[in-house]
Amino acid sequence: MRLRLPVLATLGAVLLAGCGTGGELRSAGRTPPANGPVRLWPTLPPASAAPYDYGEGETARIPGIRVTGGDVRRLDPVAVVRAGLKVPPERAGEGGELPAGTVKLVEACRSVPRNCPVLPPYFRDLTGDGRDEMVLAVRMPGRQLSVRVYMPESGGLTRIMSTSDAVLSVQLAGRDLIMRAPSAITGYEYRTAWSWDGRQRAMLPTQDEILRTRDGGRRTPVPRPSAPRSPRPTASLSAERR
Repeated sequence: MRLRLPVLATLGAVLLAGCGTGGELRSAGRTPPANGPVRLWPTLPPASAAPYDYGEGETARIPGIRVTGGDVRRLDPVAVVRAGLKVPPERAGEGGELPAGTVKLVEACRSVPRNCPVLPPYFRDLTGDGRDEMVLAVRMPGRQLSVRVYMPESGGLTRIMSTSDAVLSVQLAGRDLIMRAPSAITGYEYRTAWSWDGRQRAMLPTQDEILRTRDGGRRTPVPRPSAPRSPRPTASLSAERR
């Protein structure tokens, strides 16, 4: 021990001496002040309810539809839409409703298939449970589209998303469903990403942006207008079928 202590002391002195000879920290200058969020009108009482909604968070069990082995690819999309017509909306203006004229065309899909407004379905695991969901769309007047997502659950079928709008396109990106819609502001468009929320067990609009469409086609996110846009009656599918 007496022999080791002087050696360790000498080694420690060398290490300490080397700390200041190169690679030392240097000042990068003054740090700019941080600008944290400032709450405006702090005495204003918070709202107790949203003034409008897209029908988000509203789900519905589709009556009379059985999903064998949890495989939604075996389902008839027209039968799914027709069965969903029997589900009453939870709130007025809910996205699951279809105009009376569109309902008549859906009912006549078997006899007049060329006028059937139900588009071919797409399939993707949007909930992350390892099983595909069915993504359906129904054409409506005014080039509007009603987009629905159905999840196999407990041997049956649950609608986990339903919204309608006049849209430019609908895309599947990973586990998100992205809808692009025209804006009343020239040179801009809306883009909304719907994602699965396990707590609500529904697809929710997790990102809602207004994007610039000019400048050589480059889309630059800009702040959303402060006034909420009215519930827009949603979508078109530009994803590849799996």
